[in-house]
Amino acid sequence: MLPNLTFLLDILGTFAFAVSGIRAASRRQIDWFGAYIIGLVTAIGGGTMRDLLLGVPPFWMTDAKYFLTTGFALIATLRFKVQLVHQGKALLVFDTIGLGLFTVVGITKSMDAGLAPWVCIVMGTITGSLGGVIRDVLLNDIPLIFRRDIYALACVVGGAVYFLCLFLSLPDGVTEIVAALTVIVIRWAAIRFHIHLPQLQPMPNESGDTEP
Repeated sequence: MLPNLTFLLDILGTFAFAVSGIRAASRRQIDWFGAYIIGLVTAIGGGTMRDLLLGVPPFWMTDAKYFLTTGFALIATLRFKVQLVHQGKALLVFDTIGLGLFTVVGITKSMDAGLAPWVCIVMGTITGSLGGVIRDVLLNDIPLIFRRDIYALACVVGGAVYFLCLFLSLPDGVTEIVAALTVIVIRWAAIRFHIHLPQLQPMPNESGDTEP
């Protein structure tokens, strides 16, 4: 990944996920500091787990830009609260953007560690989706990854597209942008057209009740 593009994806992804966390916190009437914490863990949660699995210090321990970007996201949310907070789809929009950007960041960092392609896709999925899971758990919501709409699967498909682009010898920048857009478009289409995988239905027992 090109250094400038790495920085851009990191900042944009951090901002997008931080806004989604702060937006979600606003629905619970949490104070500003609490909203900042929710935004921060949303932005760094997935990448922290990725780095722990890679056996390296979590990225935010060596760079303060993630804390500063989250602070800027809080200010932006407060300043544009009518557009970002009162609109019901703001959370999904910023969460979708963060999902696509951080999936690519996770894949490229895993590639730099010399991991196999399938492991890189898993790491990209963790990077993109785990922060949202932590956000929803802290706010006592059902995580988006466990709802019907396609979420983590979009990361997997985006990862497959990433390596397809590498196989086709496309430039690194093009590969990263195409992969990120793939995740974003799939996630957006799933929301817009209510596309989801079949649900696992409970099995009725002999008494007519359902099994736990």
